[in-house]
Amino acid sequence: MKIHPTAIVDKKAKLADDIEVGPYAIIGPHTEIARGNVIGGRATVEGHTTIGEGNRIFTGAVIGSAPQDLKYKGKKTFLKIGKNNIIREYVTMNPGTEEGTSTSIGDGNLFMAYSHVAHNCRVGNNCVIANAGTLAGHVTLEDKVVLGGFAGMHQFTRVGKIAIIGGCSKVVQDIPPFSTCDGNPARVYGLNLVGVRRAGMPQKAQRELKKAFKILFHSGLALKNSIKKVKKEIELVEEVEYLLDFLKGSERGICRGSK
Repeated sequence: MKIHPTAIVDKKAKLADDIEVGPYAIIGPHTEIARGNVIGGRATVEGHTTIGEGNRIFTGAVIGSAPQDLKYKGKKTFLKIGKNNIIREYVTMNPGTEEGTSTSIGDGNLFMAYSHVAHNCRVGNNCVIANAGTLAGHVTLEDKVVLGGFAGMHQFTRVGKIAIIGGCSKVVQDIPPFSTCDGNPARVYGLNLVGVRRAGMPQKAQRELKKAFKILFHSGLALKNSIKKVKKEIELVEEVEYLLDFLKGSERGICRGSK
């Protein structure tokens, strides 16, 4: 264990033998940090925070501080971070608000400088949150989402897997999986071809999704009617069925096509 002499590490913290803690970092009493983690200088890890293996937390990040929510009453809540995440300078992550609830971060994500994950969020695996990207409370990001710099997510919104959202976008409704979105408010511009190809999606699925996107987001039909049209005219490969299930499960509404 390499702990800089200026770091403040509470004796009650549970730390693996091989972690590194940089100068002036602070580790609180209820934290659990697994093997292979590197905590940068002046970073803070506090609250009931559990961190899996192989993460790197850079200078000045504040991980596990009390949620920025007026409903928080000081009860025991949690922040759970998976494996192999990169958490850059001055990132902030908060635990849940209501007693016993948590914020969860998956594996292999990149959180660029000044990005924020608020209370009760769910972030999947292999996502990228660019500089100053902001997740409000109760936001869900599925796997392989890219959120551009300075983009903001409204409370309770969801982003489907392999979606990409442009920088400075304002997201107030759910973002469909596999989509490219941008704007204020964010709108669907089309299929995220780069993302689905990198993910190894079969050509047939890409073709069917392209046809489904035209009907769902650019036909001018009401969402309910466009879903019926897709079911009638498009082959329901696994990826199309997943897209339709996501749309039908929306509570905040779905971002539709660009004008």
